[in-house]
Amino acid sequence: MTTPRLGFFSRLLEDASAADRYRFGLEQIQHAERSGFASAWVAQHHFGAHEGGLPSPIVFLAAAAERTSRIGLGTAVLTLPIEDPVRAAEDAAVLDALSGGRLQLGVASGGTPGSFAAFGKDAADRAALHAEHLDVFRSTLRGDGVRGTESVAYPPAGDLADRIWQATFSPAGGARAGAAGDGLLLSRTQPRTPEAPDATLGDIQQRIVDAYLDALPEGAAPRILASRTAFVVDPDRRDEAFALAERGLRAVAAQLIGAYAADLPLAELIRLSDTHVGTVDEVVASLAADPIIAQATDVTFQVHSVAATHELTLRSIELLGTQVAPRLGWATGPDAADDLRDHHRAAARKEYA
Repeated sequence: MTTPRLGFFSRLLEDASAADRYRFGLEQIQHAERSGFASAWVAQHHFGAHEGGLPSPIVFLAAAAERTSRIGLGTAVLTLPIEDPVRAAEDAAVLDALSGGRLQLGVASGGTPGSFAAFGKDAADRAALHAEHLDVFRSTLRGDGVRGTESVAYPPAGDLADRIWQATFSPAGGARAGAAGDGLLLSRTQPRTPEAPDATLGDIQQRIVDAYLDALPEGAAPRILASRTAFVVDPDRRDEAFALAERGLRAVAAQLIGAYAADLPLAELIRLSDTHVGTVDEVVASLAADPIIAQATDVTFQVHSVAATHELTLRSIELLGTQVAPRLGWATGPDAADDLRDHHRAAARKEYA
């Protein structure tokens, strides 16, 4: 068993203008730091305002760095196949210098095939592109000559190459992340297969965790981040919370499974989307039953796909940090933020031996 550090995650999906989305996101990260969160992570999405509102996470996190002092700042994720890996490494190094070494770098091959053509890439090539770009990205961060030349990136990135995390939906991806000694990023939910439509999220992700740990080099510190959806409210706003959950989850379900979603009860939508919603007592109980969190070094929370207001998101952050996390024994506060910054340097923990 581990004691995971508490983290915040956002896709910046509020029903607002881009400027307000970014302002809300920065206010949420500041509030997360005040509420004891060890890390804050943002996603990268191109072109679609309804899937994700942030094409430039490094730019956004630079603004967050200026408004905070201790909280870790993470990308979850940079879509490397459609990034210039040298420029991405340079931008990351600048942000790490500006933030005092607080950056964590989540990367992935990308989940939106339609974005590739606009960058002159073929989505069918994304696995090969990701492997190639990740090698260049890592090498540039380590201070090697870029692509075999004598050019070396500035500013120096220090040990930022050792703070890379790989996102994946599969055991094979978990094994790749482990073999590289990188961290493992797990999604808040995953699609079920026709062969196992009732599989739990724990069942699916346990195979990924096992593959990751099996492949991890001896002596490397496991870094496993479990992303989850949680929306926590005070008891007098419970009915409102479930109404917002139904509005958001039903819209997402309609996109994923079509008209059939309209006939599903809310409890089934919550189960199918692996969402934790309700009062502190309710969310504590549902999170305590999650077997993957018990093995994670970090757990991050977003309110999406619940259609929460900015006000209620701030309150949910506060309740997670000050009430839910302490009751579950999770690590919070400045010490947890510092521990995340140094975790990659630690020897492998005994519970994984």
